[in-house]
Amino acid sequence: MSEVKKIIPIGVGEWGFRNLPMRDHFKIAKKFGFNWLEFGIGGGQPGRLSEHPDEKEINEFKSLGAAFAINTPFCCIENDFTLVDLVKHNQMVEKVQSQIKSASECGATHVRLFAGFTPAIEMTDEIWGRMVNAFIQCDDLCDELGLLISIETHGGIKFNDDSSVTHINSVTTDAESLDRMLRDLPPRIGFNYDPGNIKAVNPNEKMCYLNLLNNRINYCHLKDWVRRGEGWVAGAIGDDNLDYKPIFEQLNFAGVCQIEYEPLEDTEAGIQRSLDYLQNIEQSSDVVTFQV
Repeated sequence: MSEVKKIIPIGVGEWGFRNLPMRDHFKIAKKFGFNWLEFGIGGGQPGRLSEHPDEKEINEFKSLGAAFAINTPFCCIENDFTLVDLVKHNQMVEKVQSQIKSASECGATHVRLFAGFTPAIEMTDEIWGRMVNAFIQCDDLCDELGLLISIETHGGIKFNDDSSVTHINSVTTDAESLDRMLRDLPPRIGFNYDPGNIKAVNPNEKMCYLNLLNNRINYCHLKDWVRRGEGWVAGAIGDDNLDYKPIFEQLNFAGVCQIEYEPLEDTEAGIQRSLDYLQNIEQSSDVVTFQV
């Protein structure tokens, strides 16, 4: 008698929709049958809510969720808590706290934040301390509002002439820094596990630090990066050599994993390739199955 497979819910991330009107996010998600859709606040992208959404904008967004019967518990906020300039750092923390309140008003349960994009080798004790304190302040607010923080594993990015990007180790793609964050941050603060982003900095790390982060993952993005010259271009899971099967089979996280296909020119095709790849894993695995 075979064992019951672990069910992994699948949603869709918002970054590939960043140039589309918000209604189109819901239309595309509905077309594929997704029950979960990520959204973003700020960052200057036309497909996101504004930097400081008012009551009217928030209500319009919530109405779309109700009309399309799609859940939107995951909110992306743009930030960098490793800024060198103290004044800019304090302004960043204030902005993030304001947007956390907006995310709560939108009905979010999780807010995706970044640690920052200062290279890990350039982090000083002063910058590290400010980063940790920023997360503690934001977590205190999230605790009051009933939200959880999810720190994305994301390196720094340098754009190349061939439209590729080079990923540079940040504190969330460097193993020693991640281990220190796990010890220094409150246990309520989790991680948005993005194996593709870890691979793009550390391509030989086949399990993408799952052993290190497994007990603190509370959010997940699914993508891969494809080599171009000395850099990388974003792709769908299955487009390159990142093997998600053993990752899914060992993943402790029981929440929604979100397909995050970044290119803008073939968004729907990339989502479909990702779903096809998941179907291939499902057919070959005795451990996992997926639920859109």
